[in-house]
Amino acid sequence: MKRRGTPEADLQRAVVVALRFALPKGAIVHHCVNEVTEAGPRGARRQAILVGMGVHPGFADLIVLCDGRVLFLELKSLKGRLSPAQEGFRDAVLALGFGWALVRTMDDALGALADHGLTTRVVQTGEQSTQRDVADTSTGRAAP
Repeated sequence: MKRRGTPEADLQRAVVVALRFALPKGAIVHHCVNEVTEAGPRGARRQAILVGMGVHPGFADLIVLCDGRVLFLELKSLKGRLSPAQEGFRDAVLALGFGWALVRTMDDALGALADHGLTTRVVQTGEQSTQRDVADTSTGRAAP
């Protein structure tokens, strides 16, 4: 029996590890199980119970709490598409003033942190070399 690939689950595990490394100590990265994947009447009953307990259709895969900010991350494979419920959740979150990002790669995840002003412990070497090469406008020399 051939094992079915799980690109979104694999990406999510890798992103969680990277975020736990990149974010400051005390930041929270949380996954909220939002759906029952069991087919049939038993799965439908379990899903109904979860909805009654507050499960929200389309809720993002990960929530990041850091520096007084909230960022929701929806992880998708390279070809994955948002469901109508996920689009609705995204729109509601943005209307409430929270951050939301679609993540397809590790770079997307780390970029979302920067885009939403979250502090990280990661130093990007490209920025450092760019800062060193910037000319000092008062002297015309490269900055130290």
